[in-house]
Amino acid sequence: MNQSLRDDMDFRASVGDVTPLARSNQADAGNHRKKPSAAQLARRESAQEELSERNFLSDDFVDLLPPFDPIEYRREGIQQGVVDKLRHGGYSVQAQLHLLRRPLAECRRMLFPFIQEAYAHDLRSVMIVHGRGRELDSPANVLRSYLAKWLGQFEEVQAYVSAQPSEGGLGATWVMLRKSQRAKANNRERQQKRRG
Repeated sequence: MNQSLRDDMDFRASVGDVTPLARSNQADAGNHRKKPSAAQLARRESAQEELSERNFLSDDFVDLLPPFDPIEYRREGIQQGVVDKLRHGGYSVQAQLHLLRRPLAECRRMLFPFIQEAYAHDLRSVMIVHGRGRELDSPANVLRSYLAKWLGQFEEVQAYVSAQPSEGGLGATWVMLRKSQRAKANNRERQQKRRG
């Protein structure tokens, strides 16, 4: 008698008479997702409406940017050195927003809270990845053109520039946000402690 047959006989002897469970006696794994209730749907709709009411970004006509031209913007009072440092990756990426292959309306909805939350959390340099089309009217270039318009509408945005080729090139944009009042106060406090 070989070893595997002996093991099988030993197993049957130790287990004894066993009957398998009936098929209907199986646990429900609970993979059935319930549909949202009417109250949940109403709350979601109300939150979306509230957000869209606050969203001041214009979806009106925009002049399309040439697809191979870098974008650059700085508010009055912002030094060119800051923009150059931003362009060359002199600031670390503190947050990123990816808008690749998303519809324009969704990008508008995503950009607004992203900039607001970045500012609220005292972030200064963020990157937006949007892609770059080769044709003037390609979806990526249309988004890039709207993005240039939208970023200028935020008071929190001090400057923005196209990224370096190693960081996404014309398909990504560096954005410099202004300091919040809380960050300015913290900076003043640190300076006063240094002076003694």
